[in-house]
Amino acid sequence: MSQSQLVIKLVSILESAGIEYMMTGSIVSSIQGEPRSTHDIDIVVALNRSHMETLISAFPSPDFYIDKQAVLTALEEKNAFNVIDVIGGGKIDFWILTDDDFDKTRFSRVFSFDFMGIPIRISTPEDTILAKLRWAKLSGGSRKQFIDALRVYEVQHEQLDLRYIEYWTDRLEIRELWRQLRDEAITL
Repeated sequence: MSQSQLVIKLVSILESAGIEYMMTGSIVSSIQGEPRSTHDIDIVVALNRSHMETLISAFPSPDFYIDKQAVLTALEEKNAFNVIDVIGGGKIDFWILTDDDFDKTRFSRVFSFDFMGIPIRISTPEDTILAKLRWAKLSGGSRKQFIDALRVYEVQHEQLDLRYIEYWTDRLEIRELWRQLRDEAITL
């Protein structure tokens, strides 16, 4: 299954099950900035135990691999689990929505984007930039995450809510990376 087909399948499953979600990560930064190849689909989900069996049965073996215990652990610890497309080689990283203020705020700001003829819920460009900078910091300075944020900024800079970004750069302790991003940005 191609990555696009996997995204469409994923969104259909989540919407049918009534699971709120927000597509994030490199797929979204590629939509909002500069396209790049990625093998995973990052998605934040408001998932609870009642959704677990529906989700697991939607990705059946042998075409997919999903570890029930990993899902349970992710739900308990509010972290991540994944689904592997065994045939196509794709991966879906499910990030459980946490009680973190930034997580809740960006989840409340999602908007609909037309992806191959279907609407998908994605993070705003501001939140994509902030999340990528946060990941760059947490990963010890990942240049790939930083470049993703930079490219979204360069493409979207005229429409960005800079006050919102400024507010969160202090709270997320990424002010220096934000300054660096603006210094490196090429805008027309």
